[in-house]
Amino acid sequence: MKFKKKDEHTYELDVKGYVCPHPQLYTMKTLQKIKSGDVLEVIFDNPTSEESISALIEKDGHKVLEHTRNGVNFYYKIQKA
Repeated sequence: MKFKKKDEHTYELDVKGYVCPHPQLYTMKTLQKIKSGDVLEVIFDNPTSEESISALIEKDGHKVLEHTRNGVNFYYKIQKA
């Protein structure tokens, strides 16, 4: 897992190589650490995590700014509620 601050309000969480439930757990924990309005960019490669992460974002009221797939990698850009 790699976590880094990209700029004042944007963070990146790279959880490629992890299987369920780790990508969604790391996403949830990271969202708890950042401020409301900040953006978290999550990159993962476990297809089964896509549904779990989507449900987590929707349940907690966060906003998906971007959601793409590039080959085996999934990319979510989430704005914290």
